[in-house]
Amino acid sequence: MALQPGRRPGGPKLAAHRRRELGLSFQDGGEHYHRVRPGYPGDSVDWLLPDNARQAADVGAGTGKFTELLVSRGLEVTAVDPSADMLEQLRRDLPTVTALEGTAEATGLADSAFDVVSVAQAWHWCDPLRASREISRILRPQGVIGLIWNQLDTSVPWVHRLSRIMHAGDVHKPGFKPVIGSQFSGLESHLTYWEDAVTPEDIIELSKSRSYYLAANDHTRAKVIGNLEWYLLDHLGHGAGELLPLPYLTQTWRAWKSH
Repeated sequence: MALQPGRRPGGPKLAAHRRRELGLSFQDGGEHYHRVRPGYPGDSVDWLLPDNARQAADVGAGTGKFTELLVSRGLEVTAVDPSADMLEQLRRDLPTVTALEGTAEATGLADSAFDVVSVAQAWHWCDPLRASREISRILRPQGVIGLIWNQLDTSVPWVHRLSRIMHAGDVHKPGFKPVIGSQFSGLESHLTYWEDAVTPEDIIELSKSRSYYLAANDHTRAKVIGNLEWYLLDHLGHGAGELLPLPYLTQTWRAWKSH
């Protein structure tokens, strides 16, 4: 079943004002976000890019985790994000990228200027139909929209419990399909299973970069951290500083501008 506008991936209906409120929790803390969030597997961008792509826009780029992959493939890249703090981090790491404040619904970019537009880890914060119209406007004919999500691989039992303790609400339910506008056709997906080598401390810091934690009060934050420390150190028996493979699943979706 297709996800309905205003719903978070895999979760209940989320009111527009609450979606904005949670999205705004990412406005600050660009350095922390960039340090603790995982990157993306290279085959995600390789599968996404159309032949002979030259210009790309990375919308909701954040600190540039996916932007970096586009740059590494030799594309001329423009990054758009509503957070000045996130973009400051992106500019430090990727000085060749044009970085501009904007949203998926109002990028401020020129008509028909890009061969591909990517939205990584951000489509669930967007109004999908308004964003589809805007992205169609800035894409060239037969351009590609790409929607990318990193998720904890909850098919692994210990990771499933971890995701619940972290309140990782971006884990998609089986059959998930992103909503996009009628401007696009041929929606298809690509899956990548991979692992990120992290310590228990890294996982705790990762939890602190998620919208649930950022929007919570001090009592709730302390409860989340306490539960994580018990689960990772006491229950699973990992030592402080021990490297462990954290399984991920990356979903990459693409569709073509049809009119």
